[in-house]
Amino acid sequence: MKTKTANRACAACAFWNNLEEDAGECRRHAPQTVAFEVDEEVKFESMFPVTAGDDWCGDFEKKD
Repeated sequence: MKTKTANRACAACAFWNNLEEDAGECRRHAPQTVAFEVDEEVKFESMFPVTAGDDWCGDFEKKD
């Protein structure tokens, strides 16, 4: 990973909610609805995208 993106990683972002060792939720935007099938029935769930701490994107804002 390049140094520039390492400094802008999800783990250092104000919108990232750490869930476990190196995974967390991106809370930059509202949760997204996901549809999935369980026992021939379609279920819906709202969830935030899960990212690794060293992922990055263009919406980065540094934690205070």
